[in-house]
Amino acid sequence: MSSISVVIPALNEAPTVAGVVEAALADNPDEVIVIDADSTDATAVNARRAGATVYNWREILPAVPTRPGKGESLWRGVEAARGEIVVFVDADLTSLRPGMVRALAAPFTDPGIHLVKADYLRSFGDRPTGGGRVTELTAKPLLRLLFPELAHIRQPLGGEYAIRRATARALPFVAGYGVEAGLLIDVATTHGVQSIGQVDLGRRCHDHQPLSALAGMAEVVAAIILQRSGRDVPINQRDPLDSLPC
Repeated sequence: MSSISVVIPALNEAPTVAGVVEAALADNPDEVIVIDADSTDATAVNARRAGATVYNWREILPAVPTRPGKGESLWRGVEAARGEIVVFVDADLTSLRPGMVRALAAPFTDPGIHLVKADYLRSFGDRPTGGGRVTELTAKPLLRLLFPELAHIRQPLGGEYAIRRATARALPFVAGYGVEAGLLIDVATTHGVQSIGQVDLGRRCHDHQPLSALAGMAEVVAAIILQRSGRDVPINQRDPLDSLPC
């Protein structure tokens, strides 16, 4: 069995982070790490009390100044992780149950698998579906047009997924919310679509952002998909960890 690190990026998620940590620990991974991106609330305290190893993102690669965005936390989290498999989990989940980490890690018994994405229904308010508006209105249409071989991925932007640490260290990480789309396309390009698995995790509940916030997220996601398809679109991304000087 491969060793497993759970990496949870967090910024001001004090109400939910402890429950996410506890659910992850219930699956007995080798470590659960919370990357705290300078939270101003009790995120770090609550995560540590729940049993996580907590790093402020500035503690990892301290000679490299931080950049805004979730992708930065994930990039630094891969550097901090020691497991062969890294499972990423969002800190704002309110419906997390034990078993998710185990399910995402299970397909890696196949040496040809490099990335495993969670498949789930996204609730919206009191409706069982309808969430994931950036996914449905931006990511999926662009992937169908530009990367049709990835059209079957049902949650391309989902924050719950697992990747081989060696694979992650060899890939660039987009600094913002386009990180999931970038990794999905880059794994498919580098290792083939057959190297990507999906596991059904039922239903997920996240906090819902206002349209004003979603517009910026959609623009970042669109930019990374267009850039990976060969368009000359500026993006902000970190070079692969393996390319950094020792």
